Amino acid sequence: MSRINGFVGRRDFLKFASIVGIATTTFGDSFWNPEQTAIADIHPGNPNPVNPNEAIKRLLDGNQRFIEQKRKYPDQSLERLRLVAKAQYPFAAILGCADSRVPTEIVFDRGLGDLFVVRVAGNVVSDTVIGSLEYSTTVLGSQLIMVLGHKRCGAVAEAIKNEPLPGRIGLITEGIKPSLERVKLRTGDNIQDAVIANIQYQTEKLQESSTILAKLLSEGKLKIVGAFYDIDTGKVKIIN
Repeated sequence: MSRINGFVGRRDFLKFASIVGIATTTFGDSFWNPEQTAIADIHPGNPNPVNPNEAIKRLLDGNQRFIEQKRKYPDQSLERLRLVAKAQYPFAAILGCADSRVPTEIVFDRGLGDLFVVRVAGNVVSDTVIGSLEYSTTVLGSQLIMVLGHKRCGAVAEAIKNEPLPGRIGLITEGIKPSLERVKLRTGDNIQDAVIANIQYQTEKLQESSTILAKLLSEGKLKIVGAFYDIDTGKVKIIN
């Protein structure tokens, strides 16, 4: 596969993925054994990698600037625009809720090319979400994935109600419901407990549902954390 600026070419990566899919269909599991896949073959050579702890620090520092209204608006210049047009090196990937009150780059005071962001109602993990985050790690070199939920999440509230929903909205709540089993014995604010339980559940699901992410985790090349955003204060808190 060709590499541009240290990265696997996107077309080559997608071509590789389609070949694998065809071969797997034709030859079965004997062709594609995830345990034997050499992740290093598609892991990029980022010239300035950011380790997970430093990535968390950058995010929380930016969030503190946002809270204090001391934003620096980093990496938002025309020069930065032209730089990342050539190649991107996001230092973190964020799986966040699609809620309009949680604009990721704003609450972390970051700019162009800093974050690889996937947003879906309820920050629910799905096959397409997993694929996107696998891309962010294996192709773009992000060493941190943060699952970002938030206070008074509407999707979680609907999952708690457990009522029929129109269209495909129910697909979102069905992805949240397994996490609600964790809060049955808890006390206090049930919705907030449920939001935190959902963050933890989706974080674990990411690790359990992707051989690629699991391998990077075991090799110390990736960290996945959960985080809670308070829409009243703007503060982000890491969830263990």
